[in-house]
Amino acid sequence: MSSVFHGDPASGVPMLSRRRFVQGLALGGAAAAFLPRTAWSQPASRVGDFNTLRGTDFDLTIGETPVNFTGRVRPAVTVNGSVPAPILRWKEGTTVTLRVRNALPPGSIHGHETSIHWHGIILPANMDGVPGISFDGIGRDETFVYRFDVNQAGTYWYHSHSAFQEQAGLYGALVIDPAGPDPIAYQRDYVVLLTDWTDLNPEQLFARLKKMADFDNTYKRTVGDFIRDAQKKGLSATLEDRKMWGQMRMTPTDISDVNANTYTYLMNGTTALGNWTGLFKSGEKVRLRFINGSAMTYFDVRIPGLKMTVVAADGLPVHPVTIDEFRIATAETYDVIVEPSGQDAFTIFAQDSGRTGYVSGTLAVREGLRAPIPKLDPRPILTMADMGMADHGAHGGGSMAGMDHSAMGHGTAPAAKPAAANDMAGMDHSGHDVSAMAGTAPAGGAMAGMDHSSMAGMAGMQTHPATENGNPLVDNQAMTPTSRLADPGNGMGTDGRKALSYSMLRSLFDDPDGREPGRTLEMHLTGHMEKFAWSFNGVKHSQSGPIKLNYGERMRITLVNDTMMSHPIHLHGMWSDLEDDNGNFLVRKHTIDMQPGSKRSYRVRADALGRWAYHCHLLYHMESGMMREVQVRE
Repeated sequence: MSSVFHGDPASGVPMLSRRRFVQGLALGGAAAAFLPRTAWSQPASRVGDFNTLRGTDFDLTIGETPVNFTGRVRPAVTVNGSVPAPILRWKEGTTVTLRVRNALPPGSIHGHETSIHWHGIILPANMDGVPGISFDGIGRDETFVYRFDVNQAGTYWYHSHSAFQEQAGLYGALVIDPAGPDPIAYQRDYVVLLTDWTDLNPEQLFARLKKMADFDNTYKRTVGDFIRDAQKKGLSATLEDRKMWGQMRMTPTDISDVNANTYTYLMNGTTALGNWTGLFKSGEKVRLRFINGSAMTYFDVRIPGLKMTVVAADGLPVHPVTIDEFRIATAETYDVIVEPSGQDAFTIFAQDSGRTGYVSGTLAVREGLRAPIPKLDPRPILTMADMGMADHGAHGGGSMAGMDHSAMGHGTAPAAKPAAANDMAGMDHSGHDVSAMAGTAPAGGAMAGMDHSSMAGMAGMQTHPATENGNPLVDNQAMTPTSRLADPGNGMGTDGRKALSYSMLRSLFDDPDGREPGRTLEMHLTGHMEKFAWSFNGVKHSQSGPIKLNYGERMRITLVNDTMMSHPIHLHGMWSDLEDDNGNFLVRKHTIDMQPGSKRSYRVRADALGRWAYHCHLLYHMESGMMREVQVRE
């Protein structure tokens, strides 16, 4: 069944923009007349997990299908004709066989090769599904057979790792039932897959980002904002703040690269007017398996009128924590338990982190009901902490007084010599501590011209790799980054709502390895927002060498986010055991979100031989260079 919705303009849903009202009408008129029946025959709402395949043997066909989310018919990359792809339901302890056939048509705008990566699944490297690293990809009219043991349970997902096919619709949910009794009690069970859709050819969107990275940043501060800030903070402080941002040629409203000005947000393959619905009976425990399968969007999720108890993160159980809302980074999964009662319908509300748009669905006692949809929260703005300057409040009141910002602007740093040979990620580090090496060069990049005299003697100043020094693709460096583990995210926790943070998560098990790491690898997340250039250590993937790990070793990876944007970092094939500020095991994940200006560490056991991808899971960041190859060797 294809992913097309029938909006109901008579539904009475409050606060709908004209654009979203038109989306509801799109298939009620002429548009339906020229779509194939498979693309328009779905009911007005999607109820439950309507498209689920179970067992151990699967036939999946990747093709191209016309869909309509906005009033325009566009080609999507589909699995068995649907967006999202079917939910695959496996059983822990079994062996699954998946025959994936490439049926993309000749001349497809989405390319001729395809692939499927099983995100968060521990499996042999040649089954991981990353063309150019773990296998050759699946050519047109070819079939690739994935076969591997399922040795875990929980909520995961799968998606293409070829070009921009993930953006075009090739994603789906994975639910793995435990071999024994489920440690989580519930009566109903639903997947809530959140994604972003664009009518643009994703390659065209990528090209636009390279040319006009701030195209979607239409919410820049105005004269009215200046007057309000001056009244609240004082004229002098407001002038100083505007001067600082002007000198850096940055904007504090640049929260996300792509937002609802371009995207239409989907829940289980339908828009808000499609009204995906999960049914319940009053008093039941309902398990909602939230998956962020988007290309570029962070979603902030809440269910007004209901508390949510988080019981699993990235597929693995955690000590229950009850909250009102959570931010879910791209590629993360969270399982929550809710117990709806007292009313017939509740809205599942997912707004983007920049507060430019939303998607909603409904929990209801019967099909066709809705609850009120809340307004978008006020848009957040970037802060000093987002710049990695969290400690400067004691050294100039947080205004960065005494610093020379002349070189912090976009594109103003001097040209750098080719950095590939010096990129620490490409060196064989077995046997020495990279964290010490990372500090051998003075801070450079976009802050190379800064006068650091006012910072002399400051404790905890962050050092940076030599490859960032004078690098035209690095526009910011975090000088005093902190873990921000207790920070639920910029703009979260407003109106008295309790928001989830990483510091609240505790795995139900102790550190599965137990050994202290034998060495540390420090990696910096770097970028240039105006040039839309993203990298590790100032070096993009095409100019880097592999990170080499010794089979069986226990190591620590420390990430420093030198950028002013969040990055969800995913290491294929191995778990990432996040540490707290004291180096204690906190929670096991497959994707570690890195807030702007943050510094976080996690342990990795190199227990998977072969070649693996390691990258930012924001699709266009990965494609522009924030990626590495990891080699685990004996």
